[in-house]
Amino acid sequence: MGHLKFYKRSALGRLLAAVALLGLAGTADAAAPGIKGTTFNLDAHDAYITQPDGQNVYSWGYGCADTSTVTFAPSNMPNQNCSNMQIPGPTLIVTEGQTVTVNLTNNLPAAAGNTSILFPGFQVATQGGTAGLLTQEAATGQTVTYTFTAGSPGTHTYYSGTQGDLQVEMGLYGAIIVLPSQLQNCPANANNLAAEHANNENDFRLATSAYDRADSCYDREYLFQFSEMDPLIHSQAAAQVANPCANSAGCMQVATEPYHPAYYMINGRSMPDDMDSNYAAQYPHQPYNGNPHMHPGELVLLRIIGTGRWQHPFHEHGNHVRILARDGNLLVSQTDPTKLAGPLLFTTTTTPGLTMDGIFYWTGRGLNWDAYGHGFAGDNSKCTPDSNGYYTADPSAPNYYEWCADHNKALETHPFGTVASGGPVTLPDPNILTNGAWFGGSPYLGPDATVRATTPTGTTPPSGTIANPPSTEAGFAFMWHSHNEREITTNNIFPGGMMMMMLVDPRVYAINEAN
Repeated sequence: MGHLKFYKRSALGRLLAAVALLGLAGTADAAAPGIKGTTFNLDAHDAYITQPDGQNVYSWGYGCADTSTVTFAPSNMPNQNCSNMQIPGPTLIVTEGQTVTVNLTNNLPAAAGNTSILFPGFQVATQGGTAGLLTQEAATGQTVTYTFTAGSPGTHTYYSGTQGDLQVEMGLYGAIIVLPSQLQNCPANANNLAAEHANNENDFRLATSAYDRADSCYDREYLFQFSEMDPLIHSQAAAQVANPCANSAGCMQVATEPYHPAYYMINGRSMPDDMDSNYAAQYPHQPYNGNPHMHPGELVLLRIIGTGRWQHPFHEHGNHVRILARDGNLLVSQTDPTKLAGPLLFTTTTTPGLTMDGIFYWTGRGLNWDAYGHGFAGDNSKCTPDSNGYYTADPSAPNYYEWCADHNKALETHPFGTVASGGPVTLPDPNILTNGAWFGGSPYLGPDATVRATTPTGTTPPSGTIANPPSTEAGFAFMWHSHNEREITTNNIFPGGMMMMMLVDPRVYAINEAN
């Protein structure tokens, strides 16, 4: 449970100031947005993308050639758009067994030369275009068609097969999500869905299960594409973009070695931009974010893709990630194929071109204190354990999925007010300057528990600060970041790069993944 932070919903910026993370938006959720169908008309185009240090970086990317027939998914997410260039490219959402057609039109500058798309793991037929080293390519202004059958569920990738050292670096990559044809009913997840509905939450999943089996069921899903970017390569391309050219290999002389990335991105954005909402207007060519939320007890499906040249050792604080599959191939026991046998990973280290599907899970078990702040005089809260030790009898209860072995265990050594005694620590005094106005939040899930957490001089956190009222919903924040220290900087400025927060919200807070 390393690097556990507490936060207040109305003052997430104050939490992040307390942990030196800048002020970030607190209600933007990631989900796995994209476009759905069997035929996709894509455009390869150039544009500028932004970075948190204020730089506009000249880039290339795939986009939608025509949005009039685009079907967005999840369908209930607002402000959906697909420009003619975005990084990463549009996430293509298809169903297992479907015949998928991708029409790529090359609208890159003539100096860039031909371009193409590779679809690793699929048997691809092509039509039109000209023969390239790895696949059929589209010359400037021309279109090439790729057709394949979505043979296996899971998370896959696509990227340029032309001058990969330059074109993938410039931004020509994206994700494919293949949904299983035999969706599972997932009865084990019914209570989590009931709990979400009890708090007026919408369901933003693309499916009920990641694969054609019940042990791949999940409650929420998030897609993360990890990439790096060397601005020197991009500036060289920008300086030559107007060169006249009739050469299929392009007319740019761009040195792609030595390679010195300065930007490290999740879904095309660097922290803190990755925690702004999906389809935010300030990122017209970077529509996807990276800001996961969950409730205790939910199964969170992580779709992870390594893009670019480097491995990225990404660490999800709070728990290990159970890997279900790599490149759409389920990891099953050699002796019993009915059982999944993927590893528990401390870091989901990405390899260029490799994809992973994994499950992240957090319940509060093992904290050794009551994360819901029970135990005060007159408290009638219940925690009757189920066969697994959790409270699941009432999905509408604020402490749904509480670990009952810790029910009524106090956190404080010498508590005051109405919280029970016997805990291992003493909460900080809100009037002490080092803790007071900049204290990161409450050690409890839920507003009532926060109000009850008092010290001799006031509530924890302090009630006198307008930005941080103790009656609002409180949760836990786990920092998710690269374990390569330079990758959590933006152009050598910390914090930045490959970093985000997993926010574990109490059940009483409705997570809105439409933001």
